[in-house]
Amino acid sequence: MSVDWELAHTDAVGLAELIKGGEISVRECAEAAINRIETENDTVNAVIAFDFDRALSLSDKIPSDTPFAGVPFLVKDMAAEVEGVVLTEGSWFLGQHVSPEDTELVSRLRRAGLLIVGKTNTPEFAMMPTTEPLRFGPTRNPWDLSRSPGGSSGGSAAAVAAGMVPMGHANDGGGSIRVPAAMCGLFGLKPSRARNSLAPYYGDVASGLLAEHVVTRTVRDSARLLDCTSGAVRGDPYAVSQGSTQFEAVLRRAPKPLRIALTLDSMTGAPVSNEVREAVTGCAKMLEGLGHEVEEAAPCIDGAAAARNFGAVWVAFIGWNIRYWARRLGKTPTESDFEPGTWRTYLSGERRKAGEHLMAVHDLQATARELAFFMSQYDLWLTPAAGREAPPLGYFDVEDTTTLIERLGEITHFTFIANFTGQPAMSVPFGLSQSGLPLAVHFTGRDGDEATLFRLAAELEEAAPWTERLPFRSRVG
Repeated sequence: MSVDWELAHTDAVGLAELIKGGEISVRECAEAAINRIETENDTVNAVIAFDFDRALSLSDKIPSDTPFAGVPFLVKDMAAEVEGVVLTEGSWFLGQHVSPEDTELVSRLRRAGLLIVGKTNTPEFAMMPTTEPLRFGPTRNPWDLSRSPGGSSGGSAAAVAAGMVPMGHANDGGGSIRVPAAMCGLFGLKPSRARNSLAPYYGDVASGLLAEHVVTRTVRDSARLLDCTSGAVRGDPYAVSQGSTQFEAVLRRAPKPLRIALTLDSMTGAPVSNEVREAVTGCAKMLEGLGHEVEEAAPCIDGAAAARNFGAVWVAFIGWNIRYWARRLGKTPTESDFEPGTWRTYLSGERRKAGEHLMAVHDLQATARELAFFMSQYDLWLTPAAGREAPPLGYFDVEDTTTLIERLGEITHFTFIANFTGQPAMSVPFGLSQSGLPLAVHFTGRDGDEATLFRLAAELEEAAPWTERLPFRSRVG
């Protein structure tokens, strides 16, 4: 069977329209996606668990009046559980654990009409901004197979950029939606804290750092899906601020002038390449041409202290996750169950005092209030999405801790801020580097105000379209 790359051209909303109009069946759409996965995955290594047979068996049972009407979809192998499918979180420790039920988010994905065909690669416990777990091997960036697709949702981002599916599940604790979106030329929005529920297994993950959503090729796919999945479950520990929850409808509204703060330098002093600076300043000029007011400004906070406190909470998260799975599986953690860096992080967390952890949380919350004051003066905050283009695979395989922290900062020190503040934020493709790799800009919005982000993203998508540049386009014909 030849690969039908023409179908890969169509986003999820477009595929749903084709299915509803009878131009293609759900089964035909699923078979085409499965064929693309089978063709590409040996090279890209994005998908690590396959649920093809069940997907095909369900293909004639999906109601045509659902928002996505049978569009094929991939779920990241982290946190979100798919009943009857293995969940590993990139770790040998979980063995061949099979999820006993769908988590709330996955249930909502199914109710939206999405047809889950498999699960995507992630670094062990989503620790790194690259996707190179020892258990499954590295995922490769479809733009350049020697490069990282970013992380921790790099498997989903690579699958979407390679044309396997139009969008894929992702979650974000420090940039794990937005970083791989930036590295793979996709749109990636991290919703406000509590917009999507983590029920039934999780509540307060890492003091509220974690958010669930997707990486997509188009803005409208992201907006429609958030309409389908958002909303609290009784007992959730956080509540999202008031704001629009009709996100797809927002895209049809006329743009209004916005006041946008522009910051080119990282608050931690992490390096930013000249190419990235030029992309962000070019975006700022385009925004001004579209009628928005852009002003260079930065919040008055201690970025280095915020990064240290974030790191302390992240170490606690890894320790919690290992303890959680140890209890759930009835296993005792041993060094041989984990990658060396994960085990060192776990031991570091075991040595920390509870009061130290709570002080880090306290200080991050104080910084979040300062940032909220800064954002009260602007509609959006524009920065780089990352300080450089996609790094080579193995970039983080260094023994020296100082070098590792510096390299992590290059990639994540613009994105991690919105995780501890809980604000919505998005990565938007904007141009290519000299080596032909995607570059991206990053916008942070006010808490609960995904609507303004989506509306501006749609405006940029029209003014500087990115979907025609995706790698799989060259395979058509």
